[in-house]
Amino acid sequence: MAIQVDVKDTATRAKGLVGEFREFISRGNVVDMAVGIIVGSAFTSIVNSLVKDVITPFIAWIIGDTDFTSMSLVLVDAVGDKPGIAIAYGNFIQQVVNFLIIAFVVFLMVKVMNTFRRKKEAQPAPEPAPPEPAPELLVLQEIRDLLKKENDK
Repeated sequence: MAIQVDVKDTATRAKGLVGEFREFISRGNVVDMAVGIIVGSAFTSIVNSLVKDVITPFIAWIIGDTDFTSMSLVLVDAVGDKPGIAIAYGNFIQQVVNFLIIAFVVFLMVKVMNTFRRKKEAQPAPEPAPPEPAPELLVLQEIRDLLKKENDK
C-alpha cells in the first residue's frame, strides 16, 4: 500500500497557511493586543512595587509582620532526615493580598478612564454651521431688501 503525496497541493496549502498567518499578524487587533501585553507587563512591575514597597509595610505596621509567606501550620515536625509536613498557608494569603491590591488598582484606573470618557461624551457637540443658501435665494433676498428700501422712502 503506497501513499501518494501531491507535492503541488502541499505547497499550495503551505503558501495558504503562510498567507493566512501574514494576514492575521497584520491586523490591527493583533498589534493592539501585543501593545496591551507589553504595557501590562510594565504595569505588573509597578503594581508589584506598590504591593512590596508601600502596601505590605503598611499592613506589617498594622499586624506586626511583613512576610506572610513564612506562616504555616505544622502537622508533623521534622525528625532527622525526614522532612516535616506543614500547610504553608502564608504564601496563599500573600498571593490573595497581591491579587486584591492589583484588582483594586485596575478598578481605579478603569474608573478614572470611564470618568474621562463620560466627560468627553457629555460635552455638547458643536452646532453645525447653517448651510450656505442657494445663489437664487441670495438674489431673491437682495431684491426683497431693495424693494423694502424703495417702499421706506
